[in-house]
Amino acid sequence: METLSYKTIASNKSTVNKNWVIIDASHKVLGRLASEVSKIIRGKHKPSFSAHVDCGDNVIVINADKIRLTGKKWTDKLYIRHTGYPGGQRKQTSKELYQKSPTLLIESAVRGMLPRNRLGRQLFKNLYAYVGTEHPHEAQKPKEVKI
Repeated sequence: METLSYKTIASNKSTVNKNWVIIDASHKVLGRLASEVSKIIRGKHKPSFSAHVDCGDNVIVINADKIRLTGKKWTDKLYIRHTGYPGGQRKQTSKELYQKSPTLLIESAVRGMLPRNRLGRQLFKNLYAYVGTEHPHEAQKPKEVKI
């Protein structure tokens, strides 16, 4: 009697194949870019995706200073944080956060799209955002991805 010998293969830390990817953020809308970046970091574009393993790629985002926001989000969108002290809630608009560091906009958008657990914190370390086209990861030979 013949039986099917198909087995579902779950990825683990030793069988994962991680690559380096570079994405140009110039003239891209922030949310649409962040959703694609989070998919790549998570590994959902790979056939060997496992939800409980870091099986995504390392992503380098260049030209973070040329990102776009639609509508009135530069002045109306608020980023809220808390210092931990009573009355310590602080608010910043997108424009104020951009003037502080343009990479913070991309990092906070991608962080919000990753899981809120230990795996999500580990996945976030695979994101590298830079202002301009220069980055220190040439030795990893990243492949360019068009979005």
